[in-house]
This record gives sequence, structure tokens and C-alpha cells, in this order.
Amino acid sequence: MNALNLHNLSINISFGLLFMSMLSYWSSIAFYNIKVFSFLAQKSMITSNMILFFTISIRWAESRHFPLSNLYESLLFLTWGITFVNWMLEIRIKSNLIGSLITPLATLIIAFASLSLPNNMQEATSLVPALKSNWLVMHVSVMMISYAVLMVGTLLAILFLVLSQELNPISKKQNQASIAASYAKNKIRLLESIDNLSYKTIALGFPLLTIGIISGAVWANEAWGSYWSWDPKETWALITWLVFAAYLHSRITRGWEGKKAAILASLGFIVVWICYLGVNFLGQGLHSYGWIK
Repeated sequence: MNALNLHNLSINISFGLLFMSMLSYWSSIAFYNIKVFSFLAQKSMITSNMILFFTISIRWAESRHFPLSNLYESLLFLTWGITFVNWMLEIRIKSNLIGSLITPLATLIIAFASLSLPNNMQEATSLVPALKSNWLVMHVSVMMISYAVLMVGTLLAILFLVLSQELNPISKKQNQASIAASYAKNKIRLLESIDNLSYKTIALGFPLLTIGIISGAVWANEAWGSYWSWDPKETWALITWLVFAAYLHSRITRGWEGKKAAILASLGFIVVWICYLGVNFLGQGLHSYGWIK
């Protein structure tokens, strides 16, 4: 089996495992008494993460440069990052809600990378001159990890908004019943945990985003003679930074929590995707090597 077939096989296996993990997470919530669904969900997600790490490592060894030189490679790295964050969160908090939310996103990303992108965009190619720098590993990897962490944190905020909408009518209509009161109490505890976890996750992703932007500015000065050129990717990176800076500022200094903070964090989910993928549809600017034709 040659390297290309091995690569395709590993990607297909990763996709299949993530899809099975997604279905298992959903089943574990629908049929919470059947423990095998939780076991299958977690083991499938972890195995897929490890296979993706193996695939990225092999691609690195073959191309002899860090495999983040095009959109396809960055999508694989992003999927690995998201599933890794999911893995770490589940070690801390034993809840299938997180996986049921994150695995669909990871499945869609790897499906888009392997099924939608043309073969010529999936091939490992030599680096363009601007990327032939030691800053490639520092800047691009940190930015991609920050995207993964921030996406997970904002998804948790969206989950908070969905669950909080479900809680209100039940607590208002049946707040006199003991069963409803117990349900509401447990739901409030869950909401507090999700809100706190979302905040901590975003608080971790924000400094990574900051480091990524700063390192990118230094690299840009070396490559193009300017720290900042208002390239579309640079502009949206700044907008993303400002959105999450506003979120953290509102939580730390204004005491925002709950719905108001979650709404702002949910906006960050859209902004991150525009910064990462949306500007690639433009095919313009200094980062055009990652465009979508």
C-alpha cells in the first residue's frame, strides 16, 4: 500500500469513527440507561483523534515541512484540535452533552475536507516562498489551535442558550410541583457548569489567538517588510480578537454571565468561521495561498 492509499484509508477511517461517535453520543442522551453508547462514543472519538495525529505526522514526514501549507491540511489539523479539546474536556467533566455538540462539527469538517475539496487541493505540495520560514510552525499551528479552542468554547455558549430556553417554560408553569422543581434545580446547575466551562475555554483560546496574531505580524515583517497590511485575513483576525476581548472584558469587569455573555460568545462562533474560512472564498490578499477556487 503506497503512501497516498494509506492516507486516504486513514482519513476514511477517521471520518467513519467520528460519524459513529456522533451517533453514539446522541444515542447515549436519548437512551441514557444504555451505557454502551457512552463507551462507543468516547472510544471512537479518541481513536479518530489518534488516527488523525498519525496521518498528520506521516504527511509531515513525507512533505518535510509542517503540514499546514494549504486549506486541506489546515482542516485536518482543525479537526484534530477540536477532537483533542473535546477529549480533554470530557476528562474534566463527565458529560456526553459536550461530545454530542462537538463531534457533529468535527464530522462535517473532515467530510468537507475529504469530499468537497478537489484532489489537487488535497495533495501535499512544496511551500510557497512566503511560507518557507520557521515561523510556519509557530504562527499557523497556534492560530489553528486557538480556532479549535474558541470554536468549542462558543459552541458551549450556544448550548447554554438552547438549554436555558428549554428551562424557562418548565420552571414557570410547574414551579409548584416537586418533580419540576428538582428538574429545574438540576438544570440550573448544569447551565452554570456549561457557562463556566465556556468561559474558561474561551479564556484559554484568547491568549493563544493573541500569540498567533503577534507571531504572524513578526513573520509578515520578515516576509513582506510590514507588520500589518490590512489583508482580509489580518482584518478578520483583528475583528475576532476584539469580539473575544469584549467578551472577556464584559465577564471580568462588568460581571456578565449567563445569557448576555453567551449571546456575545455565540457571535464569536460566526466571526471565527469567517476569519478562518470565509475570507478564503475571496481569493485575495497576502494569504491567498489558502483560497477556495
